[in-house]
Amino acid sequence: MHPPQMRAQARALRARGDTIHAVARTLSLPYTTVWHWCVDRPERAKLGTGLRCFRCLPGVENPTDPAAYAYLLGLYLGDGHLAVSPKVPVLRIYCSDAWPGLIEACDVAMRAVLAAKVQRVQKQGCVGVQSYGVHWPCLLPQHGPGKKHERPIVLADWQRPILENHPGDFLRGLFHSDGCRVANRVTVRGRAYVYPRYMFVNESADIMRLCQWGLDLLGIDWRMNRRNSLSVARRGAVAVLDRHVGPKS
Repeated sequence: MHPPQMRAQARALRARGDTIHAVARTLSLPYTTVWHWCVDRPERAKLGTGLRCFRCLPGVENPTDPAAYAYLLGLYLGDGHLAVSPKVPVLRIYCSDAWPGLIEACDVAMRAVLAAKVQRVQKQGCVGVQSYGVHWPCLLPQHGPGKKHERPIVLADWQRPILENHPGDFLRGLFHSDGCRVANRVTVRGRAYVYPRYMFVNESADIMRLCQWGLDLLGIDWRMNRRNSLSVARRGAVAVLDRHVGPKS
């Protein structure tokens, strides 16, 4: 158990504008712990989704937690699906069993953005983190029939400023869903070298361009090593991405 003073300190740092990642680093705490404290889920759960959808509230232009929205959008574009039917729409994001921290972070982000309740449905090798809500289509206008790489994926005008202000959180969602941080091994003149690099793989050219755009906003060098695969390998670029993304947990 952490003392109440630490929780208060975390919320104070978040209130002054620090990212969840920055607060976690400053206080040497797990990312998900800081999420729980700063999102304050019990209070938010009392609000219906209609009262939390910033797209439907008059005079409200931005989400309550724009960093959480940017992260959730990245997760959705990677491994998410929004089923819209005559019944209540359901947002599902699939997370590998190998990354329990990612499952928790996805759960917390859904609650921070809109959800009053989140379910975790065990599948073979993965967990479907899902939330029912009438207003999910308002917040994720990229939804549509068919696979994402078979239809256009374009940001709405109101989404672009959110991501421009929180590119690191958006990239974190993308890399946590369809990316990885690996140890690259090469041999030059008989000598072995090992260095870290990030990889992002996605069949959608539009989603790949959004990833490139986010990296450009942070001044991070990248290159396409295949048609559907992006690599960040320069030491300085990896160091910057480490501050925003980091390895999955």
